[in-house]
Amino acid sequence: MSADELGVVVETTDDGVVVIRVRGSLDGWSGPSGLVEALEKAARAGGRLTVADLSGLEFADSTGLHALLHAQRRHTEAGVRLVLAGPLGTGVHRLFEVSGTLGAFSFADTVDAALTC
Repeated sequence: MSADELGVVVETTDDGVVVIRVRGSLDGWSGPSGLVEALEKAARAGGRLTVADLSGLEFADSTGLHALLHAQRRHTEAGVRLVLAGPLGTGVHRLFEVSGTLGAFSFADTVDAALTC
């Protein structure tokens, strides 16, 4: 996988937590459809928690941010908690800062920390 591609791997823990690991670029060029589908499925499953591991995300733009905001809304509607896990790359963190969306999400420093939320 090259840095400008998006890789999405979905795992489910023994206690039903969905962990979605995201790698590469989350932007209009790579297309967020794989992530959108994984997040939609996790919200519909109705578990207690979905963790989106963004530690492998090298780049994200407004297309990716829109996908995450939509997922947050769908998870809230379904009564499922969504936590974004890092550590976040500087550029990815900056996207949340400059867009004013840091407060729209729950963040954890690592996947392990997110699993205890």
